[in-house]
Amino acid sequence: MEGKEGKDIEDLIAEKIGQREALSMKEDIGTTKYLIHAKIEANGVVERPDVVGAIFGQTEGLLGDALDLRELLKSSRIARIKVDISSAHGKSSGSIIIPSSLDKVETAIIAAALETIDRVGPCEATIKVERIEDVRGAKRKFVVDRAKEILGQMEAVATESQEISEMVKEHIRVDEISDYEGLPAGPGVKDSDAIIIVEGRADVLTLLRCGIRNAIAIEGTSVPKAVIDLSRNKTTTAFLDGDRGGDLILKELMQVAEIDFVARAPPGKMVEEMTRKEIVKALRNKVPADQAVIETKGKPEEATPAPENREENNLAKLNAAINDLRGTLRARLLDAGLNTKEEVQVRNLVESLSRAEGVSAVVFDGVVTQKIADIAADKNIKYIVGMRVRLDRAPPANIKILTPDDMRRRQR
Repeated sequence: MEGKEGKDIEDLIAEKIGQREALSMKEDIGTTKYLIHAKIEANGVVERPDVVGAIFGQTEGLLGDALDLRELLKSSRIARIKVDISSAHGKSSGSIIIPSSLDKVETAIIAAALETIDRVGPCEATIKVERIEDVRGAKRKFVVDRAKEILGQMEAVATESQEISEMVKEHIRVDEISDYEGLPAGPGVKDSDAIIIVEGRADVLTLLRCGIRNAIAIEGTSVPKAVIDLSRNKTTTAFLDGDRGGDLILKELMQVAEIDFVARAPPGKMVEEMTRKEIVKALRNKVPADQAVIETKGKPEEATPAPENREENNLAKLNAAINDLRGTLRARLLDAGLNTKEEVQVRNLVESLSRAEGVSAVVFDGVVTQKIADIAADKNIKYIVGMRVRLDRAPPANIKILTPDDMRRRQR
């Protein structure tokens, strides 16, 4: 068979994730779990055989028989070492890729052993490991991306795996969130005659799940100019949380924007926590803005929430955030009000967290490692929420590390 229909999975992966990584994967597509990527520099002219010889020679006996590279190569647990090296001005530099079917810990040990090599042939040399790539992650990304394409071409989808279908649907929902002058918004905000103003990005996502595509988030208590301008030209409904924060945002909106109607979540509840039925009911029961202001003024002043109530509210927001991120391989950095400051891929979380400022919580679809916990402690972050926790020692005292199971137990 010729054409696209005749391509096997290796060729499709090559198209999706890039030729360089795919060529490495195709040779060991059935066994490779990880690719060790390293850089080499040598003070002299060396070639590939010199580098390979140094790797085998200088690691021999270092890690014992179980992790001897020659034995691993014979048993196909380490595949052929790929070296790309060139020389100029009396120096050599290049890259090393080692495919591994060992487990994560053993692969990391092999990678660390590379950095003990200090000579290649007669020349001084240094090898620095840049990263260890999880090949299966690339395969999973291909599966999700291709499934999204197939879903768009099909009139009806019958799936046997609820988990995979939910992952694909979640990606589609995230893709639908657009950016209107820097603010999270539904794709219908620009062209619709009416808009719905909500508090945060999670609220926009919640309304998208209900088929409501004209919501825009103000992302804080200060109303952006883009929202003010939109309110002057479109029929505008403010859909706010049913708490004191929602009251304050309503007052701010009434002072600077032209609000026509107001809808509220049930008392003590946030928009992102509402079910589809509750959202439809709240929007159906919206009231004119002037009436909403009168009703808000008639409310008794609320006492400062007790610490346990604040903690309960925080857990509810964090739980909603982790549920939004489930299956997306993404992370959110949250401010003191637990609103989204930044959203990144989980693979970029360490880098983003290291340079972030003013972050109070981090929520992500991944494993809480010791490195993430240490960075969070240095940044005075209060909460870390991940799907699982894997630490080498007791967590720092100033951080609460949680999983979805932890939060469900606390809310019972």
